[in-house]
Amino acid sequence: MMKTMKRLAIIGSGDLGQQMAYHAFSDNHYQPVGFFDDYQLVGTVKYGYPVLGKLNEIKFFFDQGKFDVIMIALGYRHLSLKENIFNKFKNSIPFGTILHSSSYIDSTCKIGNGVFIYPGCVLDMNTVVKDNVLLNVGCIIAHDSTIGEHSFLSPSVQVAGFVNIGRKVSLGIGTVVIDNISIIDNVRTGAGAVVTKNLNDHGLYVGMPAFFKKQ
Repeated sequence: MMKTMKRLAIIGSGDLGQQMAYHAFSDNHYQPVGFFDDYQLVGTVKYGYPVLGKLNEIKFFFDQGKFDVIMIALGYRHLSLKENIFNKFKNSIPFGTILHSSSYIDSTCKIGNGVFIYPGCVLDMNTVVKDNVLLNVGCIIAHDSTIGEHSFLSPSVQVAGFVNIGRKVSLGIGTVVIDNISIIDNVRTGAGAVVTKNLNDHGLYVGMPAFFKKQ
């Protein structure tokens, strides 16, 4: 007998929302019911699912029983907004979690609420992924490392052991972080950056080894 999937509403109806809806259903996590989006007309169909309403209508729809869990599909340019939305609803609406079945996630890992882990990721023993984090395709997080709340890791990011990544950190595609590194909140890295020392200032880092470029 097939399990009855909980109904998922998604905040944000852009490309990331499409991917979230696709993996939620195709990998047997949730039945998507639609999107909430302040920039789309209500009733607009996006990728086969309707825009249900604006963000200020989310609680009303939940209280009416229109969905069971919610997730946030906002990209790396909007991490502060992603944080604000999560904090607004975390005590009143359950957040879903999508851990793709093709990813290896060790039984010792700790995974927060609202986390979206794409196909092909590897999370080694004792890794911690905190609330509202996104790990894109093929990320590798080695043992005893932590990814802070609301962070966004692009495809093929590789994080070695004993790394501590702060909140609202965006690591660009192919970023490599060597072991025993700390990265503070609100750091961004460019594509292919190689982080070989602690990143202690907010802003953008690029290059190999990564150097500070701008706020």
